[in-house]
Amino acid sequence: MIRLLVDSSSDYTSKELDERGLTMVPLQITIGDKHYYDGIDLKKDEFYEILVKSKEFPKTSQPSPNAFLSIFEEAKDKGDEVVCILLSSALSGTFQSARLAKEMCEYDGIYLVDSLSATIGIRVLVEEAIRMRDSGKSADEIVKKIEDIKSKITIIAGVDTLEYLCKGGRVSKTVATIGGLANIKPVITVSKEGKVDVIAKKRGTAKTIEYIKEKIAEYEIDEDYDIYTVYTKGEENTLKLEEKLEDIKIDDRIQIGPTIGAHVGLGAYGIVFIEKR
Repeated sequence: MIRLLVDSSSDYTSKELDERGLTMVPLQITIGDKHYYDGIDLKKDEFYEILVKSKEFPKTSQPSPNAFLSIFEEAKDKGDEVVCILLSSALSGTFQSARLAKEMCEYDGIYLVDSLSATIGIRVLVEEAIRMRDSGKSADEIVKKIEDIKSKITIIAGVDTLEYLCKGGRVSKTVATIGGLANIKPVITVSKEGKVDVIAKKRGTAKTIEYIKEKIAEYEIDEDYDIYTVYTKGEENTLKLEEKLEDIKIDDRIQIGPTIGAHVGLGAYGIVFIEKR
């Protein structure tokens, strides 16, 4: 049997994990003196409520190698194979924890994929892995396909406030203050190296959405894969974006969880797709 394993940054709900037959290893979120396991005792809406009220910026901790090791050893005992599709190694030590666990387990039936992506970008890869698993493909075939398409993932998102990018150290306090006064809205992406980059700064939401629409037009979208719009807390901006993208068939709208949500804050929105090339 092939097991598919993700970490909680993939932003699947408990129901979705069960429906798809996925195993999830949670990241830990620390806010002040309180510790939570993402997706287990901290749900998305609850996280954003805490984010608004707390003066402390959330800190994310990768799972320990032991969190993976127990799953790997069980699979080894049963002769199952495990395909792990994990948060970008440029954003977290999660992939390294899984690598250490694989070395400790000493089992060749474990396959690790560094997604070089985050949140719904990971989901795109996992959904393809699910389709291949359910059609009888081997673990090796699944991994080769995922490795091939992961560089084609495109994430373009608008950020409604500079506050959380500032708190997370991605922009300076001076830039955040001036940007806030000027109503500047950053546009971000996850680079091919797996890092979160600011690719543009526009004044006001309307101009930001228009820029995102123009940016999307530069790509040829591969409609063989699902196309997602995303939001953090509040869907208003995402709905405005979807209205502008009337020629694109959106398969689903998904809420982003704490791993990326902590850095972009409330009102963030965007689109995730596979580029055809």
